[in-house]
Amino acid sequence: MLTFSLTSEHILAFAASFILALIAGPVCIPFLRRLKFGQTVRDDGPQTHLKKMGTPTIGGLIFIIPISLVAVYYSPKYPEIIPVLLAALGFAAVGFVDDFIKIVKRRKDGLYAGQKTFMQLIVCVAFSFYVMRYTDAGTSVLIPFTNIVIQPWLYFLFIIAFMYFFTNAVNLTDGLDGLCAGVTLVVAIFFTICSLTNPEFGYIKVFSAAIAGGCLGFLAYNLHPAKVFMGDTGSLALGGAVTAIVVMMRIPLILVIVGGIYLIEALSVILQVGSFKLTGKRIFKMAPIHHHFELLGWKETKVVAVFIFITVLLAIASLVILGIGNN
Repeated sequence: MLTFSLTSEHILAFAASFILALIAGPVCIPFLRRLKFGQTVRDDGPQTHLKKMGTPTIGGLIFIIPISLVAVYYSPKYPEIIPVLLAALGFAAVGFVDDFIKIVKRRKDGLYAGQKTFMQLIVCVAFSFYVMRYTDAGTSVLIPFTNIVIQPWLYFLFIIAFMYFFTNAVNLTDGLDGLCAGVTLVVAIFFTICSLTNPEFGYIKVFSAAIAGGCLGFLAYNLHPAKVFMGDTGSLALGGAVTAIVVMMRIPLILVIVGGIYLIEALSVILQVGSFKLTGKRIFKMAPIHHHFELLGWKETKVVAVFIFITVLLAIASLVILGIGNN
């Protein structure tokens, strides 16, 4: 049975990140507005999104800064937290450059695909090298219902591909008010619960709790109608954080389940593009799939609520698969 006191580190990390995010909102939003860092909206998207044009973006700073401060505060006790934080910040930097080009250079797609992929792969390779060289996470990986050990060189390549795919999957989930932050809030709470069962992962407990607190604080400004958007700066940071956590915990494949919404969002885009190139026909009204449901007539708030509820169910199922809470 999991037990903890009100002074437990994960509760303090969650509370600190949450409060700091609440404080950061009124500071960052007017600042972003003065800089005219406004969101651009796709012309081929749902018409209801046109009113979002100009809403401040790069709001991911609202939770990135608190998460970073909490992580640095706990780093003397948990030095392993710094590489995980750097992975998140590395992807955040790529997202910031992408957002900056979209806004300042008026290039709606931001970085060219090759540029963005190259920069992300640099972060993936750097973190993978750290994992393989300085930790024992690269010597084994837990595959539910099996006891399989993957060769280190193969796992090195797997980490790179895994981080690249799922970080971008999280990025694709950021398309509706409160969706990415809401889903990631649940996923981060799941990681916090998982890490409570293993003293080895004290730093994960603190870091994931800080992510949950930051996401909750950000939702105060990002729920419909959103006052600010996280931008690629925020969504790639969350993607980098989530993938780094599961790699360090040696349970990357559990993200296929608990992060099922991320996976479905990414697959919907892959299937849509593949179908159109091969047959000239589209499977969905629009991809990522959250827009498909909007065009079917679902309200934005309904799509977000359903996707978050599904994530809660997937998190519970993941806890069962991992055998957490059975004792």
